[in-house]
Formats: sequence, C-alpha cells, structure tokens
Amino acid sequence: MNLNELYTKALNFEFLSIEEGMFVFEQAPLAEIMFVANELRKKQVPHNKVTWQIDRNVNTTNVCVANCKFCNFFRIPGHPESYITDIDTYKKKIEETLRWGGDQLLLQGGHHPELGLEFYTTLFKQLKQLYPNVKLHALGPPEVAHITKLEKSTHREVLSALKEAGLDSLPGAGAEILIDRVRRLISKGKCGAQEWLDIMAEAHQLDITTSATMMFGHVETLHERFEHLVKIREVQSRKPKEAKGFLAFIPWTFQDVDTLLAKIRGVHNSTTADEYLRMIAISRIMLPNIKNIQASWLTVGKQTAQMSLHGGANDFGSIMLEENVVSAAGAPHRFTYKTIQDAIREAGFEPRLRNQQYEWRTLPEQIEEQMVNY
Repeated sequence: MNLNELYTKALNFEFLSIEEGMFVFEQAPLAEIMFVANELRKKQVPHNKVTWQIDRNVNTTNVCVANCKFCNFFRIPGHPESYITDIDTYKKKIEETLRWGGDQLLLQGGHHPELGLEFYTTLFKQLKQLYPNVKLHALGPPEVAHITKLEKSTHREVLSALKEAGLDSLPGAGAEILIDRVRRLISKGKCGAQEWLDIMAEAHQLDITTSATMMFGHVETLHERFEHLVKIREVQSRKPKEAKGFLAFIPWTFQDVDTLLAKIRGVHNSTTADEYLRMIAISRIMLPNIKNIQASWLTVGKQTAQMSLHGGANDFGSIMLEENVVSAAGAPHRFTYKTIQDAIREAGFEPRLRNQQYEWRTLPEQIEEQMVNY
C-alpha cells in the first residue's frame, strides 16, 4: 500500500478499508495524518469556527445491573447509596442550568431492574411540560435495549414512545468497542454490538438524531477499533436520505482510576497524546459521512484537545455543568463557559456556542458562572 494514494482516496471522501486505515494509522507520520484530517475538516466544516455546548449530565438513577468493569458510578439494587432522582431535584438542577446558560439535559443512568418504559415517558413528559424549551438528549442504546427487554417490546416501539414523550436526541453512550469479544470482558451486562447498532439504525428511521462514541485504550486490539469505525459508518450510510443520523463521533480514552478493569485485570490507560491525536485524525478519515468529530477534553486535557482541532476535530463538546460517571474513574479536567472559549481561541479558532443539532446559538446576555462542585 502507498500512503500518498491512500491520502488521495481519503481526500476524495472514499471509504478506506480496515487494512488501509490501519496502514495509515501505523505508518503515516503524525504531521501527515493530521494534515489530511484537517483538510477533510475544512471541506466538511468550511470555516474557522469550533463549536461548544452548555449542558448538564443528570443521572436518572445510579442503580445498575450491567456491572461494567470500567464504571465506579453504579450501585447494585438495595445499596444504601442508591437513588432515583426525584422531580424536585430535576427542577433545581434545570433552573441552575438555565441560569448558567444551558439549554439541554443529558439524561442517563443505570440499568435499573424496575424502571420500565412508563417511568421514562412519564419523566420526559413532566420535564417538557415544566421546561418546554429544554432539550432532552437522553438514554442511549444500552438503556433502550434494557427497557425493551423489561417491556418484552421492540426497539421501534420503545423509541417511538420515548420520542413522543419528549426525547429530542439519542446519545452514543455504551458503545465502548462494538466487538462482542471486548464487550464480554468489560461490559457483559450491556447489549451486544449488533443490538447497539440496530437501535441506532432504528432511531435514524424514526428521524431521531444520534451521536456515536468509542472508548479505547483498554482490552481492545487496533483491528477492533477499526472494525468499530467501519460499523459506525455502515449504519450512517443506511440512514434515510432526509435524516441526519449520527451528528457526531466522539472517541475518548478509558479512565482507569479504581476501576475493576484496573484492580482485577491490571488494565490501565496508557494512551499517549500521539495515539489520541492519531485516533482523532483517523476518525475523520475513516468516517467521511459523519460531519462532526468531537475532542474529548474531559479525558485528555486542554492541550491535547487543542492540538486535535488541527487534526480533524471541529467540536470541543460541552463544559458539562455536571458529570459524574467518567469523573468517578479519574477524569480531572474542567472548563467554564469562559475558559472553554479561551482554550478554543488559544488554538487559533473562533468559538461558537451550539445546540445539540450543531446549530449555532447566541450566548445568553445574563449568565452566571457555575460553581464546579461535584
């Protein structure tokens, strides 16, 4: 294989095979792979702006029976620290979010064995009645799969009911690596790879916009990362013409502090800045049918995330007014609405606040500085 020929193929928005992508990833100088990815970014997002968002990750419950080996957040049913978030807590957190300039809740939780479809549809309807302009970026394929099993229903029926109740978009949560060998080792209690993909494909049929993720740097092989990328782009290529499908792809690194993967299996995150930048760049190259690539500043820090903006990424994600899951595994980084914009400007770009549909929105004139306290 020839690198220059593969660069040309990529720049023409052609799909690289797994073998071709791996060849580029392993053989290309970092500067070259970042250059190609940056050229693709400039074609897909033809301006010098980097988007960012203000939202809040609120957990519906921390009760979960999936028993993921990388999660320190969950509690088993009946645990003294277990909870289900009540409506008064939602009200308090939403009111704070609005004061801090946010327009969206990222609602996720555990696989609670007793919370079925009615719980979520009732919750979504309540929240929309109280705050009709707040967007609900909620659940994820594993939770949809869990609800479907509890209801003995179908993915389509569950997704349709959730959309009707107020679901605005579906996060790409629980993808990890979409290979069942890996999933059996790290997240055996979650849906399998094909069910994750099937749920996303069904969401696209219902014109529910989604995102896709990858958690890498644990037990997966490089080939399995590329299989993951190809599966994502295949689902995107089958979406209805009028649907947006996957709006964004977000690769992030495994966080290992106090996780069972680290304690029992001795698996630690050894991802270097070089490897992360290669993954961002190759994500842009391998996924020419997904417009937005998001940098994961939460897991890799400010400087590496800034560099990724010159190697394929065009979005800096959310300042996350609250985030409990990844932080519980050791992610230490934080931004405010001021410092995230400063970081984007320092990298040479113009920051633009966005909503979940990647449409630009105006920063509210009256906005309070949030206190990072979680």
